[in-house]
Amino acid sequence: MMNDIIQLLPDHVANQIAAGEVVQRPSSVVKELIENAVDAGATTVQLICKDAGRSLIQVIDNGGGMSVTDVRMAYERHATSKIKTTEDIFSIHTKGFRGEALASIAAVAQVETKTKREIDELGTQLIIEGGEVRNQDPVVCATGTSISVKNLFYNVPARRNFLKSNQVEFRHIQDEFQRIALAHENVSFYLHHNDSEIYHLKAGNLKQRIVQIFGKKLGSQIISVEEDTEIVKIKGYVGKPDAAKKSRGEQFFFVNNRFIRSPYLHNALCDAFEELLPAGYQPSYFMYLELDPARIDINIHPTKTEIKFEDEALIYTIIRAAVKHALGQFNVIPSLDFEQDPNWAFIPSAKEDADIKMPEISVDQSFNPFSNDNHYRAPKPSAIKSTMDFYNDAVELEIENNHAHQVFESNFEQTNQLFESEVGQTEHFKVIQWQSKYLIVEYRGELLIIDQHRAHQKILFEKFIHSKRDNALVQQMLFPIELDLSPNDRQKLIDVESQLLSFGFDISLDEEAIQINAIPVDVQQEDVVSIFMDFIDELDFKETLELDQSFAKILAKNAAVKKGTTLKEEQATSLVEELFRLPNPNYSPYGRPIFVQMNTTEVEKILQ
Repeated sequence: MMNDIIQLLPDHVANQIAAGEVVQRPSSVVKELIENAVDAGATTVQLICKDAGRSLIQVIDNGGGMSVTDVRMAYERHATSKIKTTEDIFSIHTKGFRGEALASIAAVAQVETKTKREIDELGTQLIIEGGEVRNQDPVVCATGTSISVKNLFYNVPARRNFLKSNQVEFRHIQDEFQRIALAHENVSFYLHHNDSEIYHLKAGNLKQRIVQIFGKKLGSQIISVEEDTEIVKIKGYVGKPDAAKKSRGEQFFFVNNRFIRSPYLHNALCDAFEELLPAGYQPSYFMYLELDPARIDINIHPTKTEIKFEDEALIYTIIRAAVKHALGQFNVIPSLDFEQDPNWAFIPSAKEDADIKMPEISVDQSFNPFSNDNHYRAPKPSAIKSTMDFYNDAVELEIENNHAHQVFESNFEQTNQLFESEVGQTEHFKVIQWQSKYLIVEYRGELLIIDQHRAHQKILFEKFIHSKRDNALVQQMLFPIELDLSPNDRQKLIDVESQLLSFGFDISLDEEAIQINAIPVDVQQEDVVSIFMDFIDELDFKETLELDQSFAKILAKNAAVKKGTTLKEEQATSLVEELFRLPNPNYSPYGRPIFVQMNTTEVEKILQ
């Protein structure tokens, strides 16, 4: 007779399996603990992390705290204070309700909890390791709760090994922190990482919270949206079209103060920006929807970021109309005023029967500028600044018009010497520029049509990669360039500061800005801002970055001579010579063909 094969799993095994859904990475722990703090009525929440959450995640709040019995019960599976019956699921106003998070966290980490209610003289300390209670004692502590999660996944090494780099994991922690902070602007939030304060968010209104997180610049680029209907109440902000980005960064939907992901509602908002944004650009938005909890279902996934709506199509229409109305109110969308009096549409400059007179000016011929009677005054600082701004604009225009001249002439002699030393003899080309975009040249019996922008991209890409391995040549800025960035974007650049330095960028940090003090010799000053914006977008797009390759591509794309730039004959020749010296001149760093080639047979076929 065969033995029975179905067994009941031990509690610690079941908890570890459940933890796989709830606790995917350190940011999952951050989300669950901070949401519990908010549900406990905290007005101040402090998050402390070490090694991007690997070593420590600690959340301290001043909420209601727990009793001796509650703190022990909180770590049991399916134990919660949020719901009691099945019907409660359809009237949920709290963040959590499943009763799985703390049990899952305790199953894969070493957890220490200190908590006290205001009515208690002493608090309680509870220590759990791998799901097993090690100790529970009275302790002196402040009202509220402090939970420390140490050595996450210490007993699940396979899961710990699959964590990404500290930079990537901390970025996920920041994302979760921001989402909860944006949903509760009336709560003060603090974030410390490796003994450094990253965020210090004081309680305030919604716009103040957005500015605190994403910087002052965004505060002047957002428009208020409000709509109140029987189905849904909408409030929030959308970014003006000129603030749109290629990356999907500052885009947040909240339903009943819970962050959600909804491609469907995202499309509704993008439809409102129809014909206002270039292809590939995404609007920024912070949209808050308030609905009857009975009209939505949030019990789809343990992360609770997916929601089913009862009236999804109707909500789509309301959001689209609300955003369009907000854009129209702030004159972002041009509108026709049909109530305007047509008689005022065109105002004549003079009466038809009036005589036209030549303009006259009066000159005081007795004026003496050196007379003491004139009381000469020095120009105001604002007038001097205005003149300097005009001069600087003129200089920048001159630099832009001579961009190609600067790019090529600086290294033209050096290029020819290098070519002679590597090849052994100089191969001369007759190069013709066509449409200020293409270079036409005969090379080894074939006709080549070369894309000048992609060719220069390839040359610069190889040069940046080579100079990164050696010591990059830099040019010191006479006047440093200052970038106003959000704390999130600043942190991204701080994380890759060593890579930027290896490419020739010297940056220094201010409280709200980053100063660029030096740039690579092949980069023009007017390209620096767009280069850094591309750096930030690239860090958004990918979790695991081949930073050297990515940065070199971005530098080459921005520094390469643009299409439409007229080149001198020696500049065009230099570019072609450098291109054919490369081991693989066929494709740009982005995989696009650099040139097309035609032999005599192909030309004869075309001309038949």
